Amino acid sequence: MDPLLLVLLVAAVTCAACWILSLITKDTSWVDRIWSIVPVVYVWIFTIVAILAGRDALRLIVMALLVTAWGVRLTFNFARKGGYSGMEDYRWAILRQRMTPAQFQVFNLLFIVLYQNALLVLITLPALIAWQHPSPFTGWDAALAVLFLAFLIGELIADQEQWNFHQAKKRAGGTLEPGFVTTGLFRVSRHPNFFFEQAQWWAFYGIGAVAAVSAGLGVWGGLVNWTIAGAALLSVLFIGSTIFTESISAAKYPAYADYQRRTSMLVPWPPRRPVASART
Repeated sequence: MDPLLLVLLVAAVTCAACWILSLITKDTSWVDRIWSIVPVVYVWIFTIVAILAGRDALRLIVMALLVTAWGVRLTFNFARKGGYSGMEDYRWAILRQRMTPAQFQVFNLLFIVLYQNALLVLITLPALIAWQHPSPFTGWDAALAVLFLAFLIGELIADQEQWNFHQAKKRAGGTLEPGFVTTGLFRVSRHPNFFFEQAQWWAFYGIGAVAAVSAGLGVWGGLVNWTIAGAALLSVLFIGSTIFTESISAAKYPAYADYQRRTSMLVPWPPRRPVASART
């Protein structure tokens, strides 16, 4: 079977399940619960089909192992925060209050279910390029795989720093100044975990691009090919989500506006010095 067709069939079933469950349970976080799982399934579909066809599948095996490591980390972090206990994403609850029931259900179907599930397919499609253009594993593949792992470790550290802060905040009775984490990686980025998440998928796209270039497709169609849409749309989603999340944080924590002025939103960067107060 064509692996892309199989991926699309699995995605269609996943969409239907997420939508039906959201209606039955009145909980729209079902896509969040499968976010770290279905991309792993999709990449392994391409990999297993290539192996069964007797193709040179080393590049795809590496891609599948990288995405599996990504999925294990994200699933663990989501689980320990209670993501699989029936807790809905607080942002959806806020949006539900701002919309009529009909408007929210349209948003649920079109954006939460269909758009996000489509994005989960798109970010894995560099594996389709690698499946279509089998070629020997190269030094560029290895370098991008190492880069992917470096970003994965960065996100692991950021997740742990955030977890440690919230655990300390819980022990302090729910209040710990300034109310949000500002140390470690969060000193150089307000959302280092978001940055590293996106960066991993750009590295993943790069491995697919190497396969296309190795097949002689050149710059356009090779180095820059249509599967770039996945990583690009993921970045758009993260930027929009980050702006919305920060509007909530700024309203909740008085010190957040100063943190925004001093610290890069996504890309790790040395913080700006606080503005000195005028002398009287």
